[in-house]
Amino acid sequence: MYIPVYRKTLLTGELEEKAVALAGFLSNCDICPRKCGVDRIVGEVGICGVGKKVWVSSYGPHHGEEDPLRGVNGSGTIFFSGCNLNCIYCQNADISQKLTGMEISTRELADLMLEMQEMACHNINLVSPTHVVPQIVEAIYLAAEDGLTLPLVYNSGGYDSIQTLQYLKGIIDIYMPDMKYSDEKIGRDFSDIPSYPVVNQAAVLEMHSQVGDLKISADGVAERGLLIRHLVLPNGLAGSHQILRFIAEMISVDTYLNIMDQFRPAYQAYRENDLNRRITRTEYQDILHFAESLGMTRLD
Repeated sequence: MYIPVYRKTLLTGELEEKAVALAGFLSNCDICPRKCGVDRIVGEVGICGVGKKVWVSSYGPHHGEEDPLRGVNGSGTIFFSGCNLNCIYCQNADISQKLTGMEISTRELADLMLEMQEMACHNINLVSPTHVVPQIVEAIYLAAEDGLTLPLVYNSGGYDSIQTLQYLKGIIDIYMPDMKYSDEKIGRDFSDIPSYPVVNQAAVLEMHSQVGDLKISADGVAERGLLIRHLVLPNGLAGSHQILRFIAEMISVDTYLNIMDQFRPAYQAYRENDLNRRITRTEYQDILHFAESLGMTRLD
C-alpha cells in the first residue's frame, strides 16, 4: 500500500515547520512568481484577489480527470477560486477571475479533505493551488494529524515559484502542471503573464526532480510522479512542438502527458481572431503524431 510522503514529514515535524514558514510569506506575498508584495494577513490582495483565507468554489469526487486520477471512485477535487493567471480563453473564468463559492478557514479546508477520504476518493486533487499554498499546507498538516492518508495532487497552471515548490518537497505526491506556451509574447498576450516559458519550464523540472515519472498501482491508480497537461491552441499558438520536444529531451520520454483537444473560444477569446475557433482534427492529430515521433507513449 502506498504511503503518501506527507505522512513521513508529519512524523518528523517537518510538515508543521513548513506550514509555519509558508504562512509567514503571506505578509509580503511572494508565494508565486508574480511577487505582489501585499500583506495578505491583514486582507490586502494582489493579482490573484485572495487574502488570508481561501475561497473554494466546489469540491467532491470528480470522474472527468485523467484515468489514473479518477480510478473507480473519482478524484477528490477541491476547486480554489482566484488565480495568478489571467487567460483570456479560460473556460472557468467565473471561478478564476472572481471569488465564488465559500471563504473558509484552514480547519474547514482540512475537514473537506477528510470528508472526501470518507467518500473513498483516490486522492485529494488541489485545483489552482498556486496562490494559496500556505493555507493548503496548513490544512494538510491539520488533516494529516486527524488521519488523512490519500495522495495529494498539485494541479496548477504551471506558473509556480521554485522557492515555493521546494517547500512542497515531501508534501506533494503527484504534480500535474499545465505547460501552456513556448513563446513569451504569447504568454503575455493571452494570459497577461511575464516570462511564462522560462518560469514554467524551471517549475516543471523542479517538480520532476521531486517525484519522478508517474507511478501507477496495479489497480490503475496514480500514486506518485509527474503528469503534464498541454492544451493545443488554434494556429499553433501554444508552440506545442517546442513544448513536447522540451518534455522529451529535458524531462523524460516516459512523462505521462495529456494532450488536450477541448479548446473553445470561451471568456474573452472572441476578441482575438487567432483564437476565435476550435482546433481542427488535423491540428490535434499533428501534435499527437509529433509526440509519438519523439518516443512518447504515455499519452492520455
